Amino acid sequence: MSIFSPRSLPEALEIANNHPTARLLAGGTDTMVEINFRHYEPTDIISLRHVRELQTFEQTGEVYRVGSAIPYREFENGSYAHISQALSEAARTVGSPQIRAAGTIGGNLGTCSPAGDTLPVLSALDAQIELASVNGTRVLSIHDFMLGVKRNARASNEIITAINFSKIDGYQGYAKVGVRNAMVISIASACLVHDPKNQRVAIALGAVGPTIIRCRESEAWLSDNTDLSTNSPISADITNEFARRVSAEARPITDHRSTAEYRKHAVGVLAQRLLKRAMQ
Repeated sequence: MSIFSPRSLPEALEIANNHPTARLLAGGTDTMVEINFRHYEPTDIISLRHVRELQTFEQTGEVYRVGSAIPYREFENGSYAHISQALSEAARTVGSPQIRAAGTIGGNLGTCSPAGDTLPVLSALDAQIELASVNGTRVLSIHDFMLGVKRNARASNEIITAINFSKIDGYQGYAKVGVRNAMVISIASACLVHDPKNQRVAIALGAVGPTIIRCRESEAWLSDNTDLSTNSPISADITNEFARRVSAEARPITDHRSTAEYRKHAVGVLAQRLLKRAMQ
């Protein structure tokens, strides 16, 4: 096994191109679990910890560009906690302080687990994923990037370099259900973003399908039945029906952590709570 530790993005891209089967490692918080449980036998490793280009943050007008290797702690309560309330809330639920100091959004995208905490947030924000290789850079919608259970559209010689999303002035919230309050994989999760400027609510669900589910039908129904241009209270009938519709769009399974029936119920409750908070 060879371990590479590039010091620049061009160097990292060249190594990735020459070693397409190598595992990319940012914080290693997912990979080390796989190795420890013998679910993954390491071959070549490319450590991205010292690639500074992956740890930069930029704001151009109303668009944020977030480096893929910025650790969760910077979004939880650090330098970038202000850019997205939902991203901050999601980062706060990831593992322990030690995990949040090492783990990254790029790693969450790379693993692409349907239970990944930041992924419903990126879906609700309609994030754009930036991928680079020796052949150049391309940008994919988060909805096209996530393909299934731990599957994404990254080519073997590509590195996830950044995540781009627009600034939203309205409410953003993230909530999840687990077997305890900390250091837990989601049984079900939800992110709701209210964009009063464009009069829309976006809601995305985690851990209740093969990948993150964006509830387009529920969003459209809510837009047709509610004034989303302001933060004004809405009736219990609307929130109840919204919860029912969101539950109907979930496609959960029963496994060792929960039943499908409970997951469906849970995402409906989370959606209702988040909508109430958004419209208060």
